[in-house]
Amino acid sequence: MTGGPPGQDVARLLARVRLIPVITIQDAAQAEPLAEALKAGGLPCAEVTLRTDAAEEAIRIMSQDPDMLVGAGTVLSENQAERAIAAGSGFIVTPGFSGKVVRACQDRSVPVIPGAVTATEIGAALDAGVRVVKFFPAATMGGPAALRALAGPFPMVGFVPTGGVTAGNMAEYLGLSCVLAVGGSWVVAADLLASGNYAEVTRRASEAVSLTGKV
Repeated sequence: MTGGPPGQDVARLLARVRLIPVITIQDAAQAEPLAEALKAGGLPCAEVTLRTDAAEEAIRIMSQDPDMLVGAGTVLSENQAERAIAAGSGFIVTPGFSGKVVRACQDRSVPVIPGAVTATEIGAALDAGVRVVKFFPAATMGGPAALRALAGPFPMVGFVPTGGVTAGNMAEYLGLSCVLAVGGSWVVAADLLASGNYAEVTRRASEAVSLTGKV
């Protein structure tokens, strides 16, 4: 993802995928078959959360696939952002707003989607030059109703709700003009990875792609 300001890259990314699978991977050996399973389902992207020791290596492996766009999630510090970018992350996602992380990504021209759920946090993101934010945890922070309310004073902001988003409610989120994409963990659920059920990952990815196409 090159050319233009990072914010534009984020918007192009989200317009293309509409859904980012959020993945917590325990074994880096799962990275390659997982990437193949997602691509087979028509969803060649992933957000690998930095919650496990295997995450960085998994990002490194998946990012070597030219047909796969992989980013790092749950990035909490500038150091984590730098390491994830060095591993090949094409974008960075944070659960909350951190000016240091945003600046680290901007300095390296890497798209960043920081978390922001209140008017104050969204304002801080705008001050930092960010126009796309993660709305997390979406379900417990008011869901679609909260997003509709926030879209009023912040029409220039695009939201990526994550947390409680499922195949059953993603259409409600994606139907909002302020929502660029959603993030969800159900496509690559922990039990599927634990059992190596990549066929089900492909099925869920294909179903999700079909659902986004109907919105």
